[in-house]
Amino acid sequence: MTNWWSRIAQRKTLAAVLAAGFALRLFFLLLPVSRDDDTAVYTELARNWFQRGVYGVTTAQGLRPTLIRLPGYPMFLGAVFAVFGQHRLWPGMVIQAVLDLAGCWLLYDVARTEVSRRAGWAALLLAALCPFTAAYTAAGMTESLSISCVSLAVWSLARTVRAAEAGNDPRWPLIALGGAMGYAILLRPDAVLLAAAFCASLFWYARKSLGNGRALRLAATAAALAALPLVPWTVRNLRTFHTFQPLAPRYANNPGEFVPLGFIRWMRTWSVDFVDAGTVFWNLDGQIDMDDIPPRACYTPAECRLTETLIGEHDQTDTVTPELDAKFGALAGQRIREQPWNYYVRFPLERVFAMWFWPRTELFNIEVHWWRVADHAAESAWAMALALVNLGYVGLAVVGFARRRVPFSAALLGYVALRCILLATVESPEQRYTMVMFPVLFLAGACALGKGDVAAERKERRAEPEASPLALQ
Repeated sequence: MTNWWSRIAQRKTLAAVLAAGFALRLFFLLLPVSRDDDTAVYTELARNWFQRGVYGVTTAQGLRPTLIRLPGYPMFLGAVFAVFGQHRLWPGMVIQAVLDLAGCWLLYDVARTEVSRRAGWAALLLAALCPFTAAYTAAGMTESLSISCVSLAVWSLARTVRAAEAGNDPRWPLIALGGAMGYAILLRPDAVLLAAAFCASLFWYARKSLGNGRALRLAATAAALAALPLVPWTVRNLRTFHTFQPLAPRYANNPGEFVPLGFIRWMRTWSVDFVDAGTVFWNLDGQIDMDDIPPRACYTPAECRLTETLIGEHDQTDTVTPELDAKFGALAGQRIREQPWNYYVRFPLERVFAMWFWPRTELFNIEVHWWRVADHAAESAWAMALALVNLGYVGLAVVGFARRRVPFSAALLGYVALRCILLATVESPEQRYTMVMFPVLFLAGACALGKGDVAAERKERRAEPEASPLALQ
């Protein structure tokens, strides 16, 4: 009787936490959060694709095919529009909220199975009540679904490895792992790093029980499943653009379009935080104020004068011409020769640090210059509070890894390391680029908080199974 009541209480608690998480996500949906320009691009691609049969955007010359974005998110929005109406974005956000909470449950299941019940509850609370991931469910961008895919990939990796160790058929968790990685890549091209880290780790973990040969086949199967969704996209690009493009281009350009690589390289010689992206890089086709260029962008007075001249040329036409781009490229090369340490080490590390620890104000109505307390005390207070919450998540994760309690730490740390290496190379640091790593923070943070005898709890669970998703229905 006591065990029966205990299971009922656990199910009620689980339902209550998930309900609280859903309420938090509805709050952000009603708030609403700031909309990104990417949302307009994704909705246009979805409507043109599902209504007019062309995966493209409208230009001055009419509707034209494009490959600037992968089809994963337009596919999702197109399905939502087909069911709920062409101008109803909010049902998609509700679906994102549900999928995000499903990801929270998956992390809970991994933590309670691999660490302890206490770790499971900690993972659920950290994930379901996180304001940052909750806010992104109300945004028409790829981040929320990408986070759900990472959570599913973590759960599937754990199930696949445990099935292989127990001598069971790992087919279904392996399919789930390949599907999670494949759809993540269809959402964002940088998700290939998830597939690389997890497929390599699958081989590493499975080789102990299966041997090198069978483990390699298992990892290769997962990689093939992840790559399979890219085949139609690659074939379409070959036929339409006569170019081999299995992923979206890094600079979101169609074949033959001019990309100001010189200007972008110059940005990388000094850009380190979100303000640099908002005041300079995003104004590439508008007016750039010289006052927004920080002192670190000029090593000498001569460089400052040259920079001011080039910015003035840009502002005359609100664009970077090939000739002007060459001048920015030459200036970038000069700065790199003068201070190679800054370009190759200091600024990349500062960009990664800023993307992890800058107050996550992107989706909130908070002044970007949050440190100017005298100008907007309330907004500054909120920004600093969000920064502390973010620091808490990162700090707990560090403790979890440091104490060596995190299951499948090679896969998780490998994924984080690969993403941080990539993020060090970007010219427009944005906090959202680290959001897809938050499932790792949730699980590692839960391991810092959760203690227990895993072997003993596994024996107890075999005799007394805990709540499952079906039990809530």
